Amino acid sequence: MEQPRGKTGWTEVTEPGPGRPGFGASDRRPRAAALRLLSTMTQAEIKLCSLLLQEHFGEIVEKIGVHLIRTGSQPLRVIAHDTGTSLDQVKKALCVLIQHNLVIYQVHKRGVVEYEAQCSRVLRMLRYPRYIYTAKTLYSDTGELIVEELLLNGKMTMSAVVKKVADRLTETMEDGKTMDYAEVSNTFVRLADTHFVQRCPFVPATENSDPGPPPPAPTLVINEKDMYLVPKLSLIGKGKRRRSSDEDATGEPKAKRPKHTADNKEPIPDDGIYWQANLDRFHQHFRDQGIVSAVANRMDQTSSEIVRTMLRMSEITTPSNAPFTQPLSSNEIFRSLPVGYNISKQVLDQYLTLLADDPLEFVGKSGDSGGGMYVINLHKALGSLATATLESVVQERFGSRCARIFRLVLQKKHLEQKQVEDFAMIPAKEAKDMLYKMLSENFISLQEIPKTPDHAPSRTFYLYTVNILSAARMLLHRCYKSIANLIERRQFETKENKRLLEKSQRVEAIIASMQATGAEEAQLQEIEEMITAPERQQLETLKRNVNKSINRM
Repeated sequence: MEQPRGKTGWTEVTEPGPGRPGFGASDRRPRAAALRLLSTMTQAEIKLCSLLLQEHFGEIVEKIGVHLIRTGSQPLRVIAHDTGTSLDQVKKALCVLIQHNLVIYQVHKRGVVEYEAQCSRVLRMLRYPRYIYTAKTLYSDTGELIVEELLLNGKMTMSAVVKKVADRLTETMEDGKTMDYAEVSNTFVRLADTHFVQRCPFVPATENSDPGPPPPAPTLVINEKDMYLVPKLSLIGKGKRRRSSDEDATGEPKAKRPKHTADNKEPIPDDGIYWQANLDRFHQHFRDQGIVSAVANRMDQTSSEIVRTMLRMSEITTPSNAPFTQPLSSNEIFRSLPVGYNISKQVLDQYLTLLADDPLEFVGKSGDSGGGMYVINLHKALGSLATATLESVVQERFGSRCARIFRLVLQKKHLEQKQVEDFAMIPAKEAKDMLYKMLSENFISLQEIPKTPDHAPSRTFYLYTVNILSAARMLLHRCYKSIANLIERRQFETKENKRLLEKSQRVEAIIASMQATGAEEAQLQEIEEMITAPERQQLETLKRNVNKSINRM
């Protein structure tokens, strides 16, 4: 959601902790609006949020987070009273949730700070593996680890991320090879330039020097021009390998290491400048990939490459929630095509004309200057992708005949039952059964149009129609319910086989230790036989079921 802007271009947010962004007095959401938002949530969403919070942060954070999801915004002491949790534990849980952008807060005129959970942000934790894989695809292993560290920690300084990632990459390299901080720093800069990572709001210096009583929560500000501005850091060094707990990196025993005081610590060069993963930018990338794939399936590879070029040209200049991309001229598109893509300017204009005339209207023409100005209709493209997904689900669930009826109702907007039978050329009894089956599953809806005020059935039109938004939401909620069931099933399987899993881990640890000391093959075989054949088969079944649930998620 776009933050309100002042005359200076600064956005104010407030939050109970340094370096942690939230919502301030200028972006308050009334309690009634929060309750209306809560009423639209399903029990499946709340249950899934509970499972995700418990799996990632533990029981206490899960209790506080789910309580806020169910009740809306509440002050600190009310949360502690309603959940029966100590005030100290509630503070720590809220710090964790705020650090990971799962809770925001509002400061009221009375000076009371109320905290509010972000259910949609919690559900995005399901996509963390996909965010990480996308970073790996675009920016190799270094980009993958940078995004992974930011997702695991919520917010970090650039220097801390670079050092941590360099150490992790060094661990995977051969002996004698290390990863330079400069190389990791360059990848971080590329992620910031393409807006996959962004700065967090910070506390302005003027607030710290202001005399008088401190505010109930510090006010944080962020200049939109600086959100992707990387500080100039001279990070010189290489990644280090982890040593044993008794020795430090220099090989000296732990007992002989000198004690360092706080005065000896070097100041952090970018202290106070925190970074976080920009999840909206990842979603924008997923959307663009879906649009390119749809164009490739409908037309050809050249058309999809042209659309990909247009999306790449406007990926930073166009907001993620904009209905259209920025207008691009045919000449600009031609100059931005990938090197070696041998198509002439005349052929490009022909392709752009075909794309603009296509009934799906993914590409539209907005002017004639510069050889023709073209835009991509993002909202129209997303609607077409959602419709295609619904058609696919109907076909898989009910068969090709139901899919034919579904597409017919989509095309004609409103149809009576007799019209459906005639247009689809399906016998009346079968068409009636299929319509009622899809109606009961909420894929289509029935609209009544009475001729008279008494709503008599004999004088009422009954029209079948498809509400794309309602059907898509229903399908999304079913996906949430399925994922929650898969997580519960995985937890049940793991709990039921806890003893066997612990035994397997002990055996693997013993084998790894013996291999490191150069044990003979016969000794290793003897250790492996500690797990019997039935137990091994049970382990294989458990791993197969767990992997199946993870893949379905």
